[in-house]
Amino acid sequence: MAHPRILHMITPLKHMSPFDVNMALDAGYDAAIPYTNVTLEDVKGLVQDAIFSRGPEGVKRTGMFIAGKRAVEALDMMDRAKAAMVPPFEISVFSDPAGSFTTAAAMVACVKQALREKFSTDLKGKNIAIYGGTGVVGFASAVISAMEGATATLIGYDGPDRVKKFAEDINARFGTNVGYADGSTEEQKTELVRNADIVFAAGPAGKRLLTLDQLKQAKTLKVVTDVNAVPPSGIEGVGVNDDATPIKGTSAVGIGALAVGNIKYKTEAGLFEQMSNSDKPLYLDFRDAYTRAQTLTK
Repeated sequence: MAHPRILHMITPLKHMSPFDVNMALDAGYDAAIPYTNVTLEDVKGLVQDAIFSRGPEGVKRTGMFIAGKRAVEALDMMDRAKAAMVPPFEISVFSDPAGSFTTAAAMVACVKQALREKFSTDLKGKNIAIYGGTGVVGFASAVISAMEGATATLIGYDGPDRVKKFAEDINARFGTNVGYADGSTEEQKTELVRNADIVFAAGPAGKRLLTLDQLKQAKTLKVVTDVNAVPPSGIEGVGVNDDATPIKGTSAVGIGALAVGNIKYKTEAGLFEQMSNSDKPLYLDFRDAYTRAQTLTK
């Protein structure tokens, strides 16, 4: 009898996301076991407990999912998990803290599609203003955009220090040149949008980040995307169902949270299925999510 497909789901938080548990089981895992309050130091022991108990064939049907709310922490846990493997005892690992890596991948892929279909261009050389830049979605979308040749700027809303640290962490880890800016005041936010070709709104749910009047100040603006599905919208003039829909009073199009969410859902499901069905160990993060998301937006 074949070994059951088992997914060990670790998080530094008090609870594992029910969303991710549901996704894993629907993708084909027979069991999804959560481990909460996990520290970086715990990862090696958990991995090695998982790999040595099933034999070389059983490990092919064993995986680990890394959750949480901080991008750097999740990536560090991924590195720690990979270092703990003892080939041929090696399992697949998928990192998606707060669903942010798959959300960011979907957001950038949707924008890339809109640029191609509506403006006959791509991300290379575009100025991208990322509002809500100190969150995990902002983090991952900045890296993906930079790797596509765009100039990405993380915009915080509580002074320059925290957003600066985010940008420095990204650049040190990935060799990118992501910028940062303080958007604490409405005047600062307006000034930052003026030269933007693209706007990502990756702020907290139910928080308005930009008004329609502010968008109208951006003369080169092409695409605006907002991943907030809770009223009020993060960007005034962008509806949750918008899918490259013209924004009134501008030359830009908007992509709403549910349009992004549709691609995010399919991306996460696809990565779980890919991991579950692979005979070789996989290590999946936002870069793999972006590769998957682009296949869904062609």
